[in-house]
Amino acid sequence: MRYVLGIDGGGSKTVCVLMNDARQVIGRGEAGPSNYQSIGIAATLKSIQSAIHSAVTSMVTIEAICLGLAGVGRVTDIEVVKVLVQELQNSKLLPIIWDLQPSNIVICNDALIALVGGIGHDVGIVVAVGTGSIVFGRNHQGDTKRVGGWGYILGDEGSAYKIAVAGMQAALKSYDGREISTSLVESFKQHLRLTNIEDLIEVIYRRGWGVKEIAALAPIIDLVAALGDEVANKIIDDAVQELVKATSTVINAIFNHDSVLEVVTAGSVWRGRCKMHERFAASIINNFPRVKVIFPRSEPAYGAGLLALQKLS
Repeated sequence: MRYVLGIDGGGSKTVCVLMNDARQVIGRGEAGPSNYQSIGIAATLKSIQSAIHSAVTSMVTIEAICLGLAGVGRVTDIEVVKVLVQELQNSKLLPIIWDLQPSNIVICNDALIALVGGIGHDVGIVVAVGTGSIVFGRNHQGDTKRVGGWGYILGDEGSAYKIAVAGMQAALKSYDGREISTSLVESFKQHLRLTNIEDLIEVIYRRGWGVKEIAALAPIIDLVAALGDEVANKIIDDAVQELVKATSTVINAIFNHDSVLEVVTAGSVWRGRCKMHERFAASIINNFPRVKVIFPRSEPAYGAGLLALQKLS
């Protein structure tokens, strides 16, 4: 039996799976974040080591590894992670015998492993929408296309962060009289225990809230939309159309419209109550009838494991 490691490193957590060459997960471990762009390489190494240690409980020989990490998209990023892998191999803390050839080390962004884990192979499209958003596709020829993923200031259309910001803006416009009446005003007041909607100023600007804290407000808009609020539903519809536009761009760039194509929707936003997934699927299929929109079949770390296993074949 031969063994590989698949690692999914994101901004909130790191997941490692130990897999054998029969595609079976033998062990799984979780640890803290591992986006080196935001927490640094030392903290990233610590998280990855911890996740591996939780997944591997007895001595094993590892012949391939795939690290799908957030924030890894350029050649310089890959060189940084190569050094990190060398540090892993030099570590005395892990119950691992390393038998890694350079060609058996896969370093990629987390969108690719989400695609492979979600579909089960590396051809198709992933629409990953959580705190941020990105659409990534790969065709049978190996051509890839990425749309979005530019962060909360420059991009992330359709994401939880952008939905939350739009919801707060709409509530304040309604309070001003610039927008029609919306239940979002009372919903934000109740959820955040505000005396007045004007107190959003204190919450957002004075408490030092970051992207994750703001993005966590997106379920408020989702629930209000599910209850039929016109303003909240427009926010959701706008988010859906941004994601439809991004997905359509990927399809038009690298796929034949006559081919059957799976689009996997990954991330927390798709699981809401306002049927955002159904709205997205209906719009995509209306434009591309041979597309099938699915939820992920497996997690991204499993996709990383599959990519590592490809190196053993």
